[in-house]
Amino acid sequence: MNRSLERLYNGIIKENPTFVLTLGMCPTLAVTTSAMNGLGMGLTTAAVLAMSNLFISALRKVIPDKVRIPAFIVIVASFVTIVQLLLEAFIPSLNASLGIYIPLIVVNCIILGRAESYAYHNPVIPSFFDGVGMGLGFTVALTLLGIFREFIGSGTFFGIRVFPEEYGVTIFVLAPGAFFVLAMLVAIQNFIKAKMEAKGKDVSKIGSGCASGCAGCGQASVCGKPKARAYRKVQERRAEEESADEEEYDEEDEEIDEILEDTKAPVKENKPKTSEPKKADKKVIKAEKTEEPEAEKAKEESDEEIAEEAKDGSEEAEEGTEESFEEAEDSSEETSEESEDIAEESAEAEESKEKNKPSGKNKKKNKKRRK
Repeated sequence: MNRSLERLYNGIIKENPTFVLTLGMCPTLAVTTSAMNGLGMGLTTAAVLAMSNLFISALRKVIPDKVRIPAFIVIVASFVTIVQLLLEAFIPSLNASLGIYIPLIVVNCIILGRAESYAYHNPVIPSFFDGVGMGLGFTVALTLLGIFREFIGSGTFFGIRVFPEEYGVTIFVLAPGAFFVLAMLVAIQNFIKAKMEAKGKDVSKIGSGCASGCAGCGQASVCGKPKARAYRKVQERRAEEESADEEEYDEEDEEIDEILEDTKAPVKENKPKTSEPKKADKKVIKAEKTEEPEAEKAKEESDEEIAEEAKDGSEEAEEGTEESFEEAEDSSEETSEESEDIAEESAEAEESKEKNKPSGKNKKKNKKRRK
């Protein structure tokens, strides 16, 4: 019951189809020349909306998803025909004043929108009250527009004269007057909403047009509202991440298959042996244990022999270096003595040359002898 009352309240206040959702503007602007016309059009639409929501919700599991829109139109057209025949029979004046706008209820976006977004996804009773609430909201909006236009333009209220017609503003009865009055009423609604928001009240769901949050809405993927767009982006990112993970797994599987093809060897699992060792294994283990100390002793002896040989080699190398130094010193001494002897011999040869040189007199004597 609380859910049904909530749908009534949402249709009249929070999700008013004219002032909040701005749907069904054609009959809103064309029919509301008087309060009676607005009231009649609103009630007619409310009756069609409530009954169509009821039947669409009851048949939602039967109607195929691919042909749901034609099915909705057929159901709505049936109820519009019934309502038009009733108006023609019992209220012919209202039927004549509304004229072509009664058959156009078939394609009214309010009716098709509620059928698609709510009735096709929810149970029968909430869908019926959703249609009643939206219809009453539409009726209230059209009646208010008709009252303002009739009162200001003609000076009457539901046909009752309030002030002389000469004092009326004729433009409000004409088509531009509908835009002026609608703009004024929407501005008042936005002003009240801003005041509520300033007081700290949650007004985020006013004008949403949704029965619940975007996360639980079946139309979030095709909705144009900011929250629904954000929710849709989150879903797309999650889908992209899942596809990327699947691609990585596929690449890993391909690499594993290539490795297995290259090796061409079956993969064997190394299972731990829990059985006790056999007798032969015990003998091998004992032999290994006895061989280990002997091998260690042999290694130690070989290491000692290598160290002694290295020491002997180093001593011999030191002795060889000392002998080479001594030989080098002896050879250097001998070379120095030989150089001294050579110097003395050269000096003696020079002295003998000087002695053997003839003097000036001897040269003359020698010349005379030659002659």
